[in-house]
Amino acid sequence: MGLLKHSEWKDTKFTIHLLSQIVGKIKLETAPQQPQWGHVTLPLTATGFTTGLLMIEGKSIQIDIDLQENQLRLYANGNTHECALEDGKTIKTYYNYIFDKLSTEGIDIKINRNPQEMNYHTPFDQNTDTKTYNPTHAKEGLRIFQTAYHEMTQFISPFRCRKLMPALFWGTFDVSMLILHGIREPFPEDKVIEKAAFDEQFIEFGFWLGDEQVDHPTFFVLPYPFQFKELQVSNLKPNEAYFSPEQGEFFLGIEKGDKLHSSQDIQSFLYTSYKIVIDELGWEGCDYYEIPLDMPKQNGDRG
Repeated sequence: MGLLKHSEWKDTKFTIHLLSQIVGKIKLETAPQQPQWGHVTLPLTATGFTTGLLMIEGKSIQIDIDLQENQLRLYANGNTHECALEDGKTIKTYYNYIFDKLSTEGIDIKINRNPQEMNYHTPFDQNTDTKTYNPTHAKEGLRIFQTAYHEMTQFISPFRCRKLMPALFWGTFDVSMLILHGIREPFPEDKVIEKAAFDEQFIEFGFWLGDEQVDHPTFFVLPYPFQFKELQVSNLKPNEAYFSPEQGEFFLGIEKGDKLHSSQDIQSFLYTSYKIVIDELGWEGCDYYEIPLDMPKQNGDRG
């Protein structure tokens, strides 16, 4: 996994985050609803991320953000529309392009034009400041996301439980996945996003690309109900991993001195955090989740 720090590409990352918000909100308004907002996530692809197939009044659409070829692609009714991702464009330009093409295709979608879960509030259609887009940074950021996605998929795929597979959550701009145990746990406050996100017990495993406080990409594990207290974490691996009682999360930065953590370290972090949390929450019957799959081994190197 390459190490691209937040400070090195924060402006390009910000542009891509806002683009993800626009296409994510389109998916929010059109995809069938799922628990924990599972329907709003954007699957990662070999070239970026996508809404996946959406159906609106019998018409099919899909919107891709291609960070390899630096294109925004809108597929509708068998037609393809492309808008180049370029340095110096405005978010309003991208927003208008998408909705003009949707209108041309006879598709009427209305979204909340304000960014969500960001410390930034300019509506997309009023965002006339030019934005940074560095193609090299965009590709490297994608590669880091893809590697994290691979590690998370390797971990969660064999589990025999209800789960939400890894995908991009555009609100917080992280790749996350969930393991759920079927225990209701309503959120105690009347907040729109949180009421649907936190209505039953789960463990979230995620990866985000850093921010102003933490400059390097980091894996995290968040239990719900939240655990804002000291936990017994003597079995947590690797040694650089830690639990923050103030944030109620486990963390593993991908840096290890001047090196990057190995796949083994990342898998150990995800698994030992999982074991600590299920013990703390008192989940019963979890041994079943880890019964090996009765399937032949795959050919090739899957690591």
